[in-house]
Amino acid sequence: MTAWTKRGLVFDTLRQGVGGWMRHSALTPTPWRRNDGTIRVYASFRDDEGIGRIGYVDMDAERPGEVVRVSARPVLDVGRGGCFDDNGMILGDLVEAPGGLHLFYVGFQRVARAKFLAFTGLALSTDGGDTFARVQETPVLDRGPGRSSIAAIHSARYEGGRWRLWYAAGDGWEMIGGQPFPRYHIRYRETDDLHGQPARDEVCLLPQGQEYRIGRPRVYRDGDGYLMYFTRGDTKGGYFPGCATSADGIHWERHDERFGLALSERGWDSRTICYPALLDDGERTLMFYNGNDMGVDGFGLAEAYRA
Repeated sequence: MTAWTKRGLVFDTLRQGVGGWMRHSALTPTPWRRNDGTIRVYASFRDDEGIGRIGYVDMDAERPGEVVRVSARPVLDVGRGGCFDDNGMILGDLVEAPGGLHLFYVGFQRVARAKFLAFTGLALSTDGGDTFARVQETPVLDRGPGRSSIAAIHSARYEGGRWRLWYAAGDGWEMIGGQPFPRYHIRYRETDDLHGQPARDEVCLLPQGQEYRIGRPRVYRDGDGYLMYFTRGDTKGGYFPGCATSADGIHWERHDERFGLALSERGWDSRTICYPALLDDGERTLMFYNGNDMGVDGFGLAEAYRA
């Protein structure tokens, strides 16, 4: 089990946010190491209506709890009315690959007979991540069998000229206290064409016991195999990360005890921890994550040093 040391809420959106598009929240924080001595953490920041747009917070790489700058405007704004991402978005993943820096994101759309739909879009940056442009106005991972309402890529790796993709697939709703919550699980596909919809994919992890959703997979190399962090929700209101390991990235075994980060006694991450994302920083590993109410306060940091 990794021994993490918490560094607290390092970006407080209410206090440090800029403009009306960044009123609260910093959902799915995802770090990206830059060549200028900073770590750029991309996230989805919400306005007063709860609509998310992608922006960033630059942290000092030597002192990653110290904010250097905050994006004055979104690097990716909401989509055109009627498109799959016209009601906001959260970040999926960032990958440097031929063509530029690939930003996978999950776009949300309001519909009449479901709480929302959520499918995956793709944007590219050719200026080092300062600006992004959509490659198309339609999803690169759209609805299909077993993913009628959610197809959300949260981990992408470009290996050997092919894309390896891990995503949440949703096909229904769980009623809790009279309110609908999305049911989803984790699937995998690989492709050499991001624009072709998969004819088949692989189920990686399904909910267990009282869980009804397991998603936001973050996949990392771990020796000769792979390590996945994910977030799982249960019918009792629990929302907390877990871990799994795999030799091939397709077949997984859960080891939730490996997560190693506990709730705080009080404050912004005392009820919930969710959406952890790691950055290997030489002698240490940094974890950026959200807390209570799915990141309404901003994002925090924990770090672990190698023995």
